[in-house]
Amino acid sequence: MSIHLLYQNQVAVLQIDRPQALNALSFDLLDKIGAAITTVSKSDARALVIVGNGDKAFCAGADIKELQDRSLLEQKRGAELGQAVMAKLDRLPIPSIAVIHGYAFGGGLELALACTFRVATPKAKMGLPEIKLGLIPGYGGTQRLPRLIGEARALEIILSGRTVDAVEAERIGLVNRLVDGTDAIAIGCDYAQQFLGYSLCASLFAREAVQRALAVPLADGLRIESDLSTLAYQTADAREGMQAFVDKRPPLFKDQ
Repeated sequence: MSIHLLYQNQVAVLQIDRPQALNALSFDLLDKIGAAITTVSKSDARALVIVGNGDKAFCAGADIKELQDRSLLEQKRGAELGQAVMAKLDRLPIPSIAVIHGYAFGGGLELALACTFRVATPKAKMGLPEIKLGLIPGYGGTQRLPRLIGEARALEIILSGRTVDAVEAERIGLVNRLVDGTDAIAIGCDYAQQFLGYSLCASLFAREAVQRALAVPLADGLRIESDLSTLAYQTADAREGMQAFVDKRPPLFKDQ
């Protein structure tokens, strides 16, 4: 078994367990991650935390041995598989958090980029080094990295293949927070707590509004926000939240 899926209260934890290979992404592992994400989407979990087993790597990237001596069609299908798994993670309706403790290179960083948030420990090292192999990122790195940190910074990292340390990653917005500690699961679950206890409907509407904003002009985005805000007002959770505010008590959301 190369992954483990467990639950801690309202948080699902997906652990990649190939420490002998620095948690590298084989095609079999990609399939298992995709299946695990589907399982989480059907559960009552309110957040997903992704970690790597061991103290050396979150995920060191694709399994290079599997990429050798493959036909053009096989390579294309492999890239499409990786992209499909990352897209499934990106579309997960609950927040997902990658805890980067150690290496996150290539496909490993692309896995983290598909998460909603990234938390790193001081020993984290990140990069997209495919250029050093005569390749380019194939699991979404060329698309998600510039959207996160801007075109110029993304191109510098991709075209140089250089390593970004944890301090720089936080400074340029590649990770949301630096956290001391060695227990990646505890770090991720602790970070996830800030997103729990609120209305699930409101969380879904807010997430959809922000994600759709990146693909449309401002005027269209404002209309999307107006529509989703109007829908939010019609929910039982909105009525409970506003009444609780008036009553000066904590709200009891129906779907929290």
